[in-house]
Amino acid sequence: MKAKLLNLLTVCVVTLVVLSPGVVVFGIVWERHLELVKSQNLACEINKTSRNAPILAPRMEGTHSPQTNIKSSDRNVIHQMLTVAEQYKFATILQWFFLLTPICIGLGILFYDRYFVHRAAVLKEQVEMLERLWQHSIEQ
Repeated sequence: MKAKLLNLLTVCVVTLVVLSPGVVVFGIVWERHLELVKSQNLACEINKTSRNAPILAPRMEGTHSPQTNIKSSDRNVIHQMLTVAEQYKFATILQWFFLLTPICIGLGILFYDRYFVHRAAVLKEQVEMLERLWQHSIEQ
């Protein structure tokens, strides 16, 4: 049963190692695509707000009001860009987490099994040494 589990985990880890470069490349391409789509959407929104701003701005004496409208629209765009950047960072962290977790679990199980094999060999050597000492003490 233990050998079957070890073989299954070995196959899973090897498959993951073989497929992981493709998953990473797909993730990078998908992130770039999403960045392009978001930047196109933000560019369209900026164009719409810059076209509509003179029409929607109230006609007041002085230049204080249009500057406020431009600054607030710039803040909204910057806030949207920061929100998108935070989402990408979070998505990248999740992607690496889901990629590395099975690899780490598989390696942990493999090293744990190897550790028990080593401990069993050391224990067997100690028992053999004690048996020899015991036989030697009986003969004297």
